[in-house]
Amino acid sequence: MKGYGQFCPVAQACELLCERWTVILIRELLAGSRHFNDLRRGLPLMSPTLLSRRLKTLVEAGVIRSAHEPNGGHGYELTAAGRELEPVVLLMGTWGHRWVHSDLAETNLDVGLLMWDIRRGVDASKFPARRVVVGFEFADAPRGMTAWWLVCAGGEVDLCRNDPGHDLDLLLRASVRSLTAVWMCRRTLEETVRDGDLKILGDPKLLRSLPAWLQGSPIARLGRQSLEERPVG
Repeated sequence: MKGYGQFCPVAQACELLCERWTVILIRELLAGSRHFNDLRRGLPLMSPTLLSRRLKTLVEAGVIRSAHEPNGGHGYELTAAGRELEPVVLLMGTWGHRWVHSDLAETNLDVGLLMWDIRRGVDASKFPARRVVVGFEFADAPRGMTAWWLVCAGGEVDLCRNDPGHDLDLLLRASVRSLTAVWMCRRTLEETVRDGDLKILGDPKLLRSLPAWLQGSPIARLGRQSLEERPVG
């Protein structure tokens, strides 16, 4: 990207951060993704070549560094400079939720990204320590992506594209748009169920815990709080 030709720190930061996908990549790293394939799941429209290029740029800039895993694998982690970007990303998300109109257009709906974000954003502590399996069915999702499973156990959550073979504790049936609206805090879980856009079947006790478990995207929750605090006029 051509530079701005200015010594201003804002311009200097923009030269690094305002290339396409860079801030979204940092969002994924802040959300806990460390490995290349996990980053790709959070950035499904970003080509592997471009992802590699952006990672290299951020390593050279000292925003992230390569990290070797105990099992011999390879990943990435934020440096102190990268971690300092967290409030910037959160403020951008809050601002976007508060001021940028979004009608959840079809071009912005992605069931794979939605389920990946739910997998890392739900509060597993709201369910019992035993294994809890939550199934999701989307009649309007692309072929091969209509059924998903989240397996919660010991505070950890795994996302499965194929039936893990365990009995379901809860089953959620909705359109991709309806569940995305819930996850992005555009509608409450209760409103969506009441309007018939989300059907939930299963253990009554777990049903009562579901709103606390499926609270919505952390960034969207900040945005909702900002809207609630927004002055009138």
